[in-house]
Amino acid sequence: MSAATIRPQEIRRVLVRCPNWLGDTVMALPTIRTLVGLCPRAELIAVGPWIEPLLAAEPGVTRRAPVPSTFAARLRQALALRREAIDLAVLLTNSFETALLARVSGARWRLGYQGDGRRPLLTHPLPLPDAPRHQVDRYLGLLVPLGCPPGSEPPPPTLSPSAHHRAEARRLLAEVGVGPGIVAVGLHLGAAFGPSKLWPIERLADLALQLGAAGMTAVFLGRPDAGPLLASVRHRMAKTGPAALKSLVGRDTPDLLPALLAELSALVAPDSGPAHVAAAVGVPVVALFGPTDPRLTAPRGRAVTAIWRRPSCAPCFQPRCPIDHRCLTAVGVDEVTDAVLRVVGS
Repeated sequence: MSAATIRPQEIRRVLVRCPNWLGDTVMALPTIRTLVGLCPRAELIAVGPWIEPLLAAEPGVTRRAPVPSTFAARLRQALALRREAIDLAVLLTNSFETALLARVSGARWRLGYQGDGRRPLLTHPLPLPDAPRHQVDRYLGLLVPLGCPPGSEPPPPTLSPSAHHRAEARRLLAEVGVGPGIVAVGLHLGAAFGPSKLWPIERLADLALQLGAAGMTAVFLGRPDAGPLLASVRHRMAKTGPAALKSLVGRDTPDLLPALLAELSALVAPDSGPAHVAAAVGVPVVALFGPTDPRLTAPRGRAVTAIWRRPSCAPCFQPRCPIDHRCLTAVGVDEVTDAVLRVVGS
């Protein structure tokens, strides 16, 4: 079946399988919005693990559904969708399973990148780009069969947290002593990818102290499982003398994260989902890259600095460094402090 057989004006119901990662879902926002523009009369059903915090207020998304935890439940979900006469399925994932479930859903047209043995399951198996492309652009390339010009560069992803969530975020920050007039810099602990993305914990502690000396306030953020990392930071900071450690680790829930980041003056983070969320809400970001490639996944926004001291072994894309973690140990505290000072003033 050729790409020309897809006629957007005939599409009444679209299934979008959103990415499995927070940052990737942010990077998919321009593609979702472009799809809505191409098929303005269609009902758009979004399926993915991050759709509630990111797509709850998205005007073009008419329905949202989480990803069930078991394959049997995901199969039942696909069979239920089959009864709804899906015209088009757009797969922002690259797995065999998601292509199989799109086929089970009965979607008339199924768009996705080929690979992982899924070519027979797609009506439009698109070839992977010859040259490396940023993930935002790569997602948009899936819409070429719908008339989106090849090589189009979409605007950066954007998010607009609700006034209710912004007020809740201000209340939460006030609980740890961050109020109006304070230049608060978030320091994010952890990355779901693996420890290879993490800057040495003692440098994060020293960065918090340097930011404090420069008149700024560091606020540590992270999932509940970042507790041990926070304890290490606390121990390091205590060695240098009394310092008030401000932490919202475990309290920056996915629903609140965009609003919380929007209340900060800047964010320092590894190549991770929160860095993309911060850029999308318009907050300056200093992103520390090591095993991954900023040319492919750096946040896009008005004030983003990606620091990458690329050794010969990078990018390796390994979740755990097999040698000495030289990609991130090469990044110094003074360098990151200077980057924060620049973006805060931008």
